[in-house]
Amino acid sequence: MKIRLGPFGPFALDLTLCCGQAFRWEKDGGWWYGVVKGKVVKVRQSGRELEFENVDRDFVVNYFGLKDNLSMILSEVGKDRHIRAAIDNCEGLRLLHQEPWECLVSYVCATYKNIASIKRMLFALSRKFGEEIHFGGRSYFEFPTADKLAVASLKDLDDCELGYRAKYLSQTARRVYANGSAFEDLRKMAYDEARKVLLDFPGVGQKVADCVLLFSLGKFEAFPVDVWVRRAIVRHYAQHFPQEFVREISKDESLSESEYKRLNLFGREYFGRYAGYAQEYLYHYERTCSKA
Repeated sequence: MKIRLGPFGPFALDLTLCCGQAFRWEKDGGWWYGVVKGKVVKVRQSGRELEFENVDRDFVVNYFGLKDNLSMILSEVGKDRHIRAAIDNCEGLRLLHQEPWECLVSYVCATYKNIASIKRMLFALSRKFGEEIHFGGRSYFEFPTADKLAVASLKDLDDCELGYRAKYLSQTARRVYANGSAFEDLRKMAYDEARKVLLDFPGVGQKVADCVLLFSLGKFEAFPVDVWVRRAIVRHYAQHFPQEFVREISKDESLSESEYKRLNLFGREYFGRYAGYAQEYLYHYERTCSKA
């Protein structure tokens, strides 16, 4: 099937799928392949047209955020020269509307890991605990459900290279399995309330909570702060903070809870209700394009 892209600003499929917000997509022969909601999704872009297989139009429009009014959103967050440079260099990057359970597990696994390591862990989990799916002559694996991981042994989880994360994932899976409406409940909550609930999950810290809220629960005001966003703030937004605070967060150390909260609050107040979009543009621009 094919669809023409709508009126809500540009879309760049390659950029959206390789900017570090999701980890189970791979490109092969001009097509992107991913497994979402138990289906293999095959998609590619040619100009302002998307061609896809094995899913319907509504899925594509929703998952890739094609109804998000990107032109309006970026106009709102384009507060200064640096974020406008990021917008210009990352034109068409959109936030995916991911499945909350997979997103939560992904970011619990992502703590202190690079993207390649995260992908290996998630593939190992899916291969060991997920259902096998055949598509186009190849085998893929559905992401394991909470009930399967809830009864998995710590040894089996550790075999997926999770390390200390295995215990957190097991506890979180049991909690999600026990409350089948957990994510729908979170979706209905305001940002602050939903964040507080997520922070009570085993293995979920401030950044993980913000990533799950932003990438899967529609809380566009969330502003995750990682090493790249912190670097962007130090380089381009230091004037908004006391010099002593800037010196502290410039050190090659993990942010304290209070430091994270301060940077997160700055992002949400400065960029407004779509701070999460600003965050993703700053993150990808800092990681791939920006110079000191």
